[in-house]
Amino acid sequence: MNTLLKSVNDSSEDSLSPLTSKLEQEDQTSPKMSSNKDSQESQDPIACEEGPGICALMLTVISLFLVLISMPLSLFCVVKVVQEYERAVIFRLGRLLTGGARGPGVFFIIPCVDIYEKIDMRSQTFEIPPQEILTKDSVTVFVNAIMYYKVANATNAVANVDDFSGSARLLAATTLRNVLGTLTLGDILCQREAIAKDMKTTLDEGTQPWGVMVERVEVKDVRVPEQLQRAMAA
Repeated sequence: MNTLLKSVNDSSEDSLSPLTSKLEQEDQTSPKMSSNKDSQESQDPIACEEGPGICALMLTVISLFLVLISMPLSLFCVVKVVQEYERAVIFRLGRLLTGGARGPGVFFIIPCVDIYEKIDMRSQTFEIPPQEILTKDSVTVFVNAIMYYKVANATNAVANVDDFSGSARLLAATTLRNVLGTLTLGDILCQREAIAKDMKTTLDEGTQPWGVMVERVEVKDVRVPEQLQRAMAA
């Protein structure tokens, strides 16, 4: 009897082994497939998930037909030029066109369908106003700095943030307060280069999704209250 039961169990295990092995293989391959899908989604650029609808295609065709009929007068509305230091981000019926920003030089748009926005790619400077900061050793100081920044990705600067310049400037002011608030007065006076590097690293992490690159940060002036200056001189 025992030998019969043992043979039955062995036969059932043999019959289930292909199914279980197949399930194990699917379990092993499924994480790889999901990870590949996640990596592909993370690498996709900024673009609409759905394609243009029938109405959008009809409006585009009608606009092109009107452009052809009104030639050569329509060239004044179709042909656009951007300078060497500029880029143009084009939206067609509210959707961002693939291919990135256009320029420098000549590019073409479809009137009544396309709108574009010019972005200046040159470096800009911003003098951070004096910030009243309480140091780690409970001393109140006034510190201002200068930030040099520029747009590295025109598409992100238009599509990801409302005002990339204003946002970067506000972030610079708050970063200056946060970084110096963890230091003592002696560290602020002696470690200006380290403070500038720390601020640049923090600002780069915050402005990267906005398409802005911080080139350099310099601590300009550190003002100590007059009473403290007299006490230090004495």
